[in-house]
Amino acid sequence: MKDPMKMLRQVQQMQGRMEKLQKELETETVEASAGGGAVTVVATGTQKIVSVRIDPDALSDAEMVQDLMVAAVNEALEKSKQMASEKMSALTAGMGLPPGLLG
Repeated sequence: MKDPMKMLRQVQQMQGRMEKLQKELETETVEASAGGGAVTVVATGTQKIVSVRIDPDALSDAEMVQDLMVAAVNEALEKSKQMASEKMSALTAGMGLPPGLLG
């Protein structure tokens, strides 16, 4: 370790960038739908569901709506995780860290 103060500054900068990224992920959203748009779910980059829309025409079949809800929620969460992973990869690019270490 040649310059411990330089390393400490780099760690502090990374912490600041990670905090900023976390705040961004809390406000950025992804959208997923199922059943040709019969059910649409919006989730944040932190995997929180923020809205669900159900087409009133689909409400006549409760079992179908339940299946579509599960599909749409799972897709929204997967998209959210992917978005977070891409942003984390961009943040840590060039640091020489193993893939997936921080996310």
